[in-house]
Amino acid sequence: MSVSTFDLFKIGIGPSSSHTVGPMRAAERFVHRWLLDPGRLPDVVRIRAEVFGSLALTGRGHGTDTAVLLGLEGHRPNLIDPDIIPETLARIRSSKRINLMGQHAIAFDEKRDLALNKRQKLPYHTNGMRFTAFDGNDAVIATRDYYSVGGGFVVNADDAADDRIVPDQTPLPYPFKSGDELLAQAARSGLSIAQMMFENEKCWRSEDEIRDGLRELWAAMQACVTRGIRSEGTLPGGLHVGRRAPALYRELSARPEAAMRDPLTTLDWVNLYALAVNEENAAGGRVVTAPTNGAAGIIPAVLHYYDRFCPGSNEQGVFDFLLTAAAIG
Repeated sequence: MSVSTFDLFKIGIGPSSSHTVGPMRAAERFVHRWLLDPGRLPDVVRIRAEVFGSLALTGRGHGTDTAVLLGLEGHRPNLIDPDIIPETLARIRSSKRINLMGQHAIAFDEKRDLALNKRQKLPYHTNGMRFTAFDGNDAVIATRDYYSVGGGFVVNADDAADDRIVPDQTPLPYPFKSGDELLAQAARSGLSIAQMMFENEKCWRSEDEIRDGLRELWAAMQACVTRGIRSEGTLPGGLHVGRRAPALYRELSARPEAAMRDPLTTLDWVNLYALAVNEENAAGGRVVTAPTNGAAGIIPAVLHYYDRFCPGSNEQGVFDFLLTAAAIG
């Protein structure tokens, strides 16, 4: 199976790749593919969204309900501005209307039109969803099932039932299926792991597209850390956990420069960067899956350490790190 760096690292929103990113993608995909593209969007009078199994059990805590609403409005997890999310949700809930794909407003009452089926599962996977659109006569225009299978990946029921989930078989110049094979390829080629991954990526993208994509990932990681160390307040959820990253940032920033020679102090900064990302993820902010939302803090934390504390750090070093990390998986 051929896996791209950009399959493992994807820009999305928190708190869960399976329970937030996946459902948003599925909802947007349903409206786009089965209503907008066939020209049936103006016929829609009502839409019903159902989530099943694990998605329903953790639904509100992991933002599945809000992800579905945002997806129906046409938002995608890699493009949505986190700052507009609260006002968008407030508008939908106060007006009890939703604007499908941002262009066709219909009535939408969450109590009626968004069901959390905690005791039911769809056949293929516990993270199942069903979307159904109705016309003015309450006749079904389209209905489709989707599954969020991890890491933000979504498959439809037809592909799942017919076993049509076919791995990418693109021939790569430096294929590997294990660490031993990866090291053997490096020994034979004389290339670094990052260089081999870059050559593999060229099977899907141009060199400029690869660099632009890596640059976009790094920029998203930097923005996430910056937002995490500046945002005060309480994290969502019933435990009322306060954000800790801003206070830790102020404490570390107040330490004298001489303290930076202490290895434990630099580790405090690494912990801060990871904490900032994790708190942003918990708050539903924009993160980079690495390869999931739950693991999103480690890669940017280490990269920020490299960027701040390693002499000679540069953009190419960031690119090499991301490519190497993607090879390890």
